[in-house]
Amino acid sequence: MDRFVSTFTNKIDAKGRVSVPASFRAVLERDGYAGGIYCYPSLDAPALDGGGERLALKIDALLNSLAPMSDERDELSVALYGDVHVLSIDGDGRIVLPEGLREHAGLQNRVAFVGLGDKFQIWEPGQFEERRRIAREKVRDHRKLFRPESAKGSGG
Repeated sequence: MDRFVSTFTNKIDAKGRVSVPASFRAVLERDGYAGGIYCYPSLDAPALDGGGERLALKIDALLNSLAPMSDERDELSVALYGDVHVLSIDGDGRIVLPEGLREHAGLQNRVAFVGLGDKFQIWEPGQFEERRRIAREKVRDHRKLFRPESAKGSGG
């Protein structure tokens, strides 16, 4: 598996440590960044975005698509790289979530690790359940967008 998939809920201990799912650690290792995680506050959700080298390369590509020295590029750099924490994974597969990141995502006792392919998110489990409910509703409402071209004109 070379993608972050599935959802895992883990406890945060008294020291702010949480176990990273083993399958996520395996993806990070194959990604060339087994020693830690790039993690930053999500730009549009009460969650954290995380990943490895592939995520950093996607951010680089996004930034490189913007005009050098532009306000847009600088703002995005600040919003993404300026807020990145590099979280080391200890020998037991745990990371320490800094207080600022925990505050952004409303994390207290438990976290949900949510696979999104090339990256993952860390959510407060109750907030993620609401997010998942809304996402499923939207997918049901827009499922016609996912039909093959050949089926669109056949009324099926």
